[in-house]
Amino acid sequence: MNWKGKTVLISGATRGIGKAIGLRLAREGANIGVIGKTDKPHAVLEGTVHTAVEEMKAAGGDGLALVCDVRDEGMVQAAVDALVAKFGGIDVVINNASAISLSGTEETTMKRYDLMQGVNTRGTFLMSKTALPHLKKSEHAHILTLSPPLDIKPKWFGGHVAYTISKFGMSMVTLGIATEYEDDKNIHANTLWPLTTIATAAVNNLLGGDTMMQMSRTPEIMADAAYAVLSSNKSGMHLIDEDVLRDQGVTDFSGYRVNPDKDLMIDLFVEPARLKDTH
Repeated sequence: MNWKGKTVLISGATRGIGKAIGLRLAREGANIGVIGKTDKPHAVLEGTVHTAVEEMKAAGGDGLALVCDVRDEGMVQAAVDALVAKFGGIDVVINNASAISLSGTEETTMKRYDLMQGVNTRGTFLMSKTALPHLKKSEHAHILTLSPPLDIKPKWFGGHVAYTISKFGMSMVTLGIATEYEDDKNIHANTLWPLTTIATAAVNNLLGGDTMMQMSRTPEIMADAAYAVLSSNKSGMHLIDEDVLRDQGVTDFSGYRVNPDKDLMIDLFVEPARLKDTH
């Protein structure tokens, strides 16, 4: 499809996977609404919503910096309104913003529990709901949520039940919207999840540090997979990045490795056996 002039709203697009997807679409001429909370330079985290927009423009697209907490109804509405006012509509919503804490039940404070449910599940519902009146006017509308395939095996819940509920909640929202609007052939909704861990600030700062970063793939694999999904007519599917790219004819994934000499780390919510044929 022709992405020139299409408008994409991405939460958590200041850095990592969200920014990588934005840059991939910007290279095709898309307008990117960059939602994030980092308005000024951060001591630890890289970039701001403003630097991300400059990168979108340098890549060949256009952009708008939107300082927004995806839990806040008024802020999300204001972000949607501002994006529509600048570019005339919205064609794609990407629910990428996410909060994570892989803590057990007793260790999870209610403040952290509420944060994960608020950013992950509520944020996905609120972003999608608020943009839907504009998506319905698009000739090729798409909601893409960065969340895992629905799988109620007990092992995915034990150890981090609060986080699992919030991530599966994102997938349930997206599947529900796909079903609700299945008669509208111009509206598509899917989820996308990485087969391996991805080298992001969350992995480096919260999960496994440099050791896990070296065993990860770069955000570009998710960007390329997202581009393929958004350019298709798929809907109501829970997709894995590598599967999407294999369907596109990709067989060599070595270019996405952070360190080709390190074994890859399987991501959460994916069966370990899936890595056996991966290069």
